[in-house]
Amino acid sequence: MSAQKLPHQYQIVANAQQDGDIDLAGEGIPTLKTNAPAQFGGPGDQWSPEDLLVGSVADCFILTFRAIARASKLDWVNLECVTEGTLERIERVTQFTSFNIQAKLTVNSDIDPEKALKLLEKAESNCLITNSLKASTHLQTEVVVQ
Repeated sequence: MSAQKLPHQYQIVANAQQDGDIDLAGEGIPTLKTNAPAQFGGPGDQWSPEDLLVGSVADCFILTFRAIARASKLDWVNLECVTEGTLERIERVTQFTSFNIQAKLTVNSDIDPEKALKLLEKAESNCLITNSLKASTHLQTEVVVQ
């Protein structure tokens, strides 16, 4: 499967009743049930828009790193990405103000940790999701040699 030329279009259909979960559906992908998070009075047992956004930052970071590592011929074992989004009220507008990404990359002993670190930083600066948001992104990295 090859990449398509830009621009790309993405369509999701959201369907809901007056109360209860919201179904998010897209062509060829499983339906996802969502609801408000506990912080906003929701049940807290479904993915919420806030969870999905923070998850998108983490997911995009890893996918971007995969592509960059592949192009740089860097073999790696595991990448754990703990991402925290901070939601605040600024001038009467509720918005995410920052995303903190803690990336822990495990590599084999024959890999240069400095090269791996540079590629993690490159992934953060090239992530299309964080580049599309006005919130700041902060990256903390750890390279573990096994």
